[in-house]
Amino acid sequence: MYTDLMYGFYQQPFHFLFLVVLLSLWELAWKGFGLWHSAQNKQKGWYIAMLLLNTAGLLPIIYLWWFKPKSKRETPLKSATKSVRKKR
Repeated sequence: MYTDLMYGFYQQPFHFLFLVVLLSLWELAWKGFGLWHSAQNKQKGWYIAMLLLNTAGLLPIIYLWWFKPKSKRETPLKSATKSVRKKR
């Protein structure tokens, strides 16, 4: 089965080239998001690991889903009324 697949890529290199380009774009997108978030959160270890290891997007996906710190966002109403609540 594996040899048939490789023989098919040999016979039609356009399919192999398409697969490589598609995988490269997938990796680039996930790596970009992962590197940006790890730099924003000052996580140097994750940044270096994602920069050096090419894992077809798996390492950035793991980082973004499980290890990225949760952001603490306040609603606009809470931030606007924070100063009013402190004065009382």
